[in-house]
Amino acid sequence: MADDFSFEIKKSCGSISESKSGWKIELNYVSWGGRDAKYDLRSWSPDHVKMGKGITLTPEELSSLKNLLNTIEI
Repeated sequence: MADDFSFEIKKSCGSISESKSGWKIELNYVSWGGRDAKYDLRSWSPDHVKMGKGITLTPEELSSLKNLLNTIEI
């Protein structure tokens, strides 16, 4: 099953932070396993070969998250 693991970053939306080792937390538009792309927030190695745990969001979920974050006072 691990051999079937594939992904394609369709669009890079931006980076939130970068560690000393060069890994970045990024928001990207990613297709996992050939399925429709979703927004994806996770850490990536500099060459985008390795990744950390993350979350995927539909456009509607991303919009809801944006609205929620706009209500939070930082």
